[in-house]
Amino acid sequence: MKVKKYIAPNMPEAMKKIRKDLGKEAVILNSKIIYTGGFFGLFRKKNIEVIAALDNDMVQPSQKEKIDFSRVETNSEMKQKDMQSPQPVQNKTGENKEMILKEIHDVKQLIKQITSQGHSSSVHIPSPYREIYQKLLSQNISETILQQLTEDIYEHYYSKKEQVDKDNAYDFIVQSLVEYIKPLEFGEAPQKKYIAVIGPTGVGKTTTLAKIASIKSIEQKKKVAFITTDTYRIAAVEQLKTYAKILNVPIEVCYNLNDFKQAVEKFTAFDHVFIDTAGRNFRNKKHIEDLKKTIDFHTEMETYLVFSLTAKEEDLEMIYQQFSNIPIDKLIFTKLDETSCCGSLLNLSYKYHKPIAFITTGQDVPDDIIVATQHTIINQIVGETKND
Repeated sequence: MKVKKYIAPNMPEAMKKIRKDLGKEAVILNSKIIYTGGFFGLFRKKNIEVIAALDNDMVQPSQKEKIDFSRVETNSEMKQKDMQSPQPVQNKTGENKEMILKEIHDVKQLIKQITSQGHSSSVHIPSPYREIYQKLLSQNISETILQQLTEDIYEHYYSKKEQVDKDNAYDFIVQSLVEYIKPLEFGEAPQKKYIAVIGPTGVGKTTTLAKIASIKSIEQKKKVAFITTDTYRIAAVEQLKTYAKILNVPIEVCYNLNDFKQAVEKFTAFDHVFIDTAGRNFRNKKHIEDLKKTIDFHTEMETYLVFSLTAKEEDLEMIYQQFSNIPIDKLIFTKLDETSCCGSLLNLSYKYHKPIAFITTGQDVPDDIIVATQHTIINQIVGETKND
């Protein structure tokens, strides 16, 4: 496979260069607008960059088919068309297999080049996968995941003897995404005695804690208690006291580490003790360190970092970094009902190798909470129905 990059002032000029250099059998793999030259950001020239390829091994000398440059077509699609038309009988099957493997390798290298530059798009994806891939782009799936997925798509497409349709493509992408996070233990309910929720202000920690406690108390008939260290907001203490009254469970308010230790000792006979923490400015490291001065994060504690899906992913990553000096067992995402973009569910779990325990979908207690699994996460991103 011969792959070259061309820069021209417009697409017709780029096409002339490609036809002259690679011939009419060339295919376009990617194109984008770029700006060159200029002085201190001024007087820059607008050009178009086109990546084209020619598969010398697969093009038959008798082929006179003209390429339609009005649509972007991947090399894999060109190959599929060739496979459907009558071809000379190939006796050297070993050479054919080696040729195909080499082509897959070349395509993978090209994909890495394109995605490493931060220009992921669906134009270079084989058409059966393109619609669902475009949905992943709209959900802001990370470049790292998209690069891996793109390589897997090409390998799957070339290895299939029969033609891949949209249903096959949907199943393959869903299963691939599930496999990426399969090693993580999603959806397991709290196992340890002490359960703490941490995170920035305004993400819904107190309400989420009450929902999980309700599951343990009402559904599983466990003996539970509350501890709150969120003494910075009077409303937070009163809110948790209200939930404690509804569930008919005890609650202790702690102002320092000594108070916390006394509360822990008081609740020795309980199955689970749920600990609410103050939501502080995550940009201030001192506020994060204050948590350690109030709570003893020991081995018998399970800690959940709570994110809001309405936040920017850059902020979510900063939140994780700031709280990472505290042992984090699992993630919780809130406010699914307030956004249509769920890519952060997959991105953060994959990047930090942390499973997601729950997703909340509203304010109602004990309702509006989903136990997370790999499939529920992916379904939130790509949808639960296949393309028609």
